[in-house]
Amino acid sequence: MGSGQGILQKETADNGEDIKSLSLSELAEELAACGEKSFRAKQMYEWMHVKLARDFAEMTNLSKELRGQCSRRYRYTTLEALRVQESAIDGTKKFLFKLYDGNLVESVWMRYKHGNSVCISSQVGCRMGCRFCASTLDGLERNLLPSEMLDQIYSITRLIGERVSHVVVMGTGEPLDNYENLLRFIRMLTDENGLHISQRNITVSTCGIVPRMRMLAGEGLQITLALSLHAVTDEKRRELMPIANRYSIGELMEACRYYFEKTGRRITFEYSLVGGVNDTDEDAVRLAALAAPLGCHVNLIPVNPIKERDFVQSETARIMAFKNKLEKKQINVTIRREMGRDIDGACGQLRRKELTQEEAAVSPIREE
Repeated sequence: MGSGQGILQKETADNGEDIKSLSLSELAEELAACGEKSFRAKQMYEWMHVKLARDFAEMTNLSKELRGQCSRRYRYTTLEALRVQESAIDGTKKFLFKLYDGNLVESVWMRYKHGNSVCISSQVGCRMGCRFCASTLDGLERNLLPSEMLDQIYSITRLIGERVSHVVVMGTGEPLDNYENLLRFIRMLTDENGLHISQRNITVSTCGIVPRMRMLAGEGLQITLALSLHAVTDEKRRELMPIANRYSIGELMEACRYYFEKTGRRITFEYSLVGGVNDTDEDAVRLAALAAPLGCHVNLIPVNPIKERDFVQSETARIMAFKNKLEKKQINVTIRREMGRDIDGACGQLRRKELTQEEAAVSPIREE
């Protein structure tokens, strides 16, 4: 049994066990203990993870008695969409969801030629402290359960009315800091009894927790791993990302090499271009030297400015010069499309705006 099928990490489940985070076999055991036949578990699992039922009441081929018993015994995770913003530029939609305990998370839906993609959060807040990211400004509140990660996709699918084909775990939070719940989420999302999204259509982003990267390599998954690199020297990376104080770029590259050798899956380097900080020709040459031995794809990200930081986006000419420098070194490189810029599209921006507004609403007004 892989580590993703181990003991479920429970997060303040004070009103019953989280039934939507159970695998099909675990659900069968639960219902068998209630005296139900095994096929009932398959029916209920399908309601939760294929038909995307919002509660037990919608499961019309189950007895009223069983539905009532389950509603009293288990917590059924369904996220509440507090706010939906749609970009007038490209149709991207950003969702602010309320969790059962009042916490907020955000997700983004994007339409591409290859299908619909959803970027989900893995934690409420983040403790990694990356200096250009709004997600980490208020620290980490808690991990998300598998059901809470899944229901970001389920809720968006219900609201949009279209199937999601690609999932990116690159929203608020560090996915590998919520390791066991992340693995369970991936296995449930790709299971043939659920939405059955291809593992090759799932991308998990990490700021570089080296031991977890090595663990992930041994899980037998075929997902894409994206490393948030953002700098090519340890000194510069430490200025941008506190995690660099624990793991050097040399250690990161060894972990990337190990992951590639174990999985055969090419790693993506995510590189946020910050004007005057990490966007020089020398940076590009060094980035090419890191990417080439691993055959890495480089995804350049014009940084999203946030008001709490003084970082600025590189000028367009500089971005193109950086890209051209990489291409001359035979590096496969793309520039991420800036989707949802007009709707607080960057990680953590919408959630932080909502929290700030709530604080303003309850804070007394002081006259000078």
